Amino acid sequence: MAQALQNITISAPGFAGINTQDAPLQQEPSFAADATNCIIDKEGRVAARKGYSMVSSNGATVLGSSAGIESIGEFVQSDGTKIVFSCGNNLIFTGTSTLTDVTGSLTITANNWSMASLANKFYFYQIGHAPLVYDASTSALTTIAAHAGAAGTAPQGNVCLAAFGRIWVADVTGDKYTLTWSDQLDGVDFSGGSSGTLDLTTVWPGGFDEIVSLIAHNDFLIILGKRSILIYSGAGTPSTMTLSDTILNIGCVGRDCVQSTGQDILFLDYSGVRSLARTVQEKSAPIGDISKNVNNDIKTRVQAETGNIKTIYDPQNAFLLINFPDVGVVYCFDTRYPLENGSYRATTWTAMNPLCFTVTDADELYMGVATGIAKYATYTDNAASFDLQYFSHPLSFGDSSRLKFLKGVNVTTFAGAGATVVLNWAYDYSGDYQKQAYTLSAFSGGQYNVSEYNTAAAEYESSFTLITREKVNTGGSGSTVAVGLTTTVDGTEIAFQELNIHSLIGRAI
Repeated sequence: MAQALQNITISAPGFAGINTQDAPLQQEPSFAADATNCIIDKEGRVAARKGYSMVSSNGATVLGSSAGIESIGEFVQSDGTKIVFSCGNNLIFTGTSTLTDVTGSLTITANNWSMASLANKFYFYQIGHAPLVYDASTSALTTIAAHAGAAGTAPQGNVCLAAFGRIWVADVTGDKYTLTWSDQLDGVDFSGGSSGTLDLTTVWPGGFDEIVSLIAHNDFLIILGKRSILIYSGAGTPSTMTLSDTILNIGCVGRDCVQSTGQDILFLDYSGVRSLARTVQEKSAPIGDISKNVNNDIKTRVQAETGNIKTIYDPQNAFLLINFPDVGVVYCFDTRYPLENGSYRATTWTAMNPLCFTVTDADELYMGVATGIAKYATYTDNAASFDLQYFSHPLSFGDSSRLKFLKGVNVTTFAGAGATVVLNWAYDYSGDYQKQAYTLSAFSGGQYNVSEYNTAAAEYESSFTLITREKVNTGGSGSTVAVGLTTTVDGTEIAFQELNIHSLIGRAI
């Protein structure tokens, strides 16, 4: 005989992000089994990510049949002039709305450049290529060897870093263990002044490793290998810098898989996404696993990826993006508030297909795509819609041994004017979802929408107009039930604020 109606209220569906590590029935309802093309917004709701709008207009012409823009960076000159450099089709471009080819007679056979700025010059390094420099004083892009101030030989490294007043270079073909640095405030001088090299062969804690990436944090130079990490203090004076800490069995999968948040260093290891947090008092380097809720997925993506994995930290949007270009998925980690286990809330993006990222001085997130330069904006992907979906893990209502007769679901939605939302539900892990669609109201602006009372109008509109509550009747029965929401995002933001799931609890099975 059926008992009284019971319900589960998920006040913020997907608030804790995706969790594919733990057993489904052992998870809190705040975790999601799937959150695709979503972010966790500042109110803690699963919401549509933004899409991208094209910034460049002639990309298809200059990029031809190449993959697209594969490297991008912004050079802020001492007089405030800003130049965006982008690389694709074995060419180097300047500009945003129009891509201007500045390659000249340079010989380029790949587009995976590492870029850095020092003393009003902008540097380009890529393995197997002569390193390049753009000098703001002459507005010329040349090889470093051809620069009038060049001294010594700049290594053809794959990674460069501007830090502590000099250029640091590593990862040369046939030499993955030597760190080279330029003279102070002179990135084209590798033989004079305080320039120098450091052989790390005897320093790696595991016996041998190879340099993958470099980053600076506070007064530390951090050298990331494939299987270990070296932390040097006093790098402002390289001749006397000392090895402060070493970390074994944790490293970095690629040059562009390391990001500074200002307070911490986030990087992608073969075991997942890690946080390198320094305890100031002890000068130690504890490691945090911030992707533990999706670690198996991340490890699978890393093993399957054959392209250049790129990451970016965007402080404006408070997220870390990790792009697996060949796999075709971006992982988005919300960095606002870690969960109780120290992990960050994860969602995934598809259909966008970026190749590289940079955050500009104006706090805009630019990305390289197949047709040029785009920016993270609007709620379409280059004017095309995309699909959002959220699915819960199976819910047992506290007792997986009894039948559940799902009677209805109340869905509370923020924004999404005119969108069609589909409620999905399925029993007993079947994946055979029943569906019911409904359409949200087309919202109208407040009475004083264009006036000095705009703020007040927005307040009332948020309270009474932008929130939609829809009751969806459901049916069927099973020992567990999973629910999901899908919609097509086409120019309008949307967020799911609450799910109230009603069920009759029946006999034991």
